Amino acid sequence: MLSRTSLLAALALVLSTLMPSGPASAATWQVPDGATITVVGHGYGHGHGLSQYGAQRAATKGLGYRRIARFYYPGTRWGKIGGQVRVLISADTSRDVVVVARGGLVVRPVKAGKPTRLAQARPRAKRWRIVPVAGGRSAVDYQTSGRWRRLRTVRGDAEFTAGGKPIRLVFAGGSRAYRGVLRSASTGRGLDRDTVNVLPLDSYLKGVVPREVPSYWHPQALRAQAVAARTYAAYERKHSRRGHYQLCDTDQCQVYGGATDEQRATSKAIDATRRQVLTKGGGPIFAQFSASSGGWTSRGAFAYLPAKKDPYDAFAGNDYHDWTVRVTDAKIEQAWPGVGELTSIETSERDGNGEWGGRVGKVTLRGTTGIVVVSGDDFRFRMGLYSTWFTLRVG
Repeated sequence: MLSRTSLLAALALVLSTLMPSGPASAATWQVPDGATITVVGHGYGHGHGLSQYGAQRAATKGLGYRRIARFYYPGTRWGKIGGQVRVLISADTSRDVVVVARGGLVVRPVKAGKPTRLAQARPRAKRWRIVPVAGGRSAVDYQTSGRWRRLRTVRGDAEFTAGGKPIRLVFAGGSRAYRGVLRSASTGRGLDRDTVNVLPLDSYLKGVVPREVPSYWHPQALRAQAVAARTYAAYERKHSRRGHYQLCDTDQCQVYGGATDEQRATSKAIDATRRQVLTKGGGPIFAQFSASSGGWTSRGAFAYLPAKKDPYDAFAGNDYHDWTVRVTDAKIEQAWPGVGELTSIETSERDGNGEWGGRVGKVTLRGTTGIVVVSGDDFRFRMGLYSTWFTLRVG
């Protein structure tokens, strides 16, 4: 009979053959010409902080939003933050700001100057716009039918407001309503202007949360998302170096759709958590979140974003906990032509957490004319994968 020590040593040897050896572990697949590569993976996104699907599952199991937040952002405290945010509206790529006429609409200089009540000035106007003109000034034009006519010019930048009521912004290909102020903001490049939405933080969130998670989800999951989104926005605002705006409206910041996307359930969640944020060292944390952790969160840049096992992410309603994507060798060769005809793929520098050794840090592509080394993130985005936590099957 083997001793206890011998049994443990034998078990360790077996496990070492079944599991990757940690962050330095590597695996290589030979790729025949014309092969189809099946990529099998876990999770959606970078995996830092809150898993949105995990929060939904935790809520259905009876956890309140504060317990959910403590799980995904350990070691943080609760605080309160308000104020306004300045959000770049990326869909409006023109220099002017065009809005639909409405009751209560006012145009005013951003700095000192007299506001103009537009419905009184031109009651038949259908649209209004702010146009940059020479001398660092802004022209205010109106349209009844046909061509535009000029009402006045003001010094510096100008903005539209309707006392917090939604204003419909018109841009190439569509229109969208926004609360707060729509500003024609100088970029510092001559007459170039950006459209920037300036509004209270919680009003901004009402256009964010329904774009990030389904409004029919559990109320506690919606509240957890509201806290994460508010905290993230407060952190970005505090650390912004962008000048005329603090946040963008795409997934490079948080997806924001303005008043057009507001939903009753998500607005209630924002109101129920009014001004609540997570803090560390007296300031808002970098509250990153992603759709699905895949069962393990990944380590972020701060201690409150640890790598940890996530027991909430796996359930029947989460299609991203396990996923499969098929790519061809031709697609890889097209993305990285330096390899020539692809002959092998190697994954390495995994983070050591979960199945297959966790998320991939580096992918090495070998071919008939060269070797290309890319990050796991680069491979993920170029191949349309959901995360960097994956393995391969070549057939």
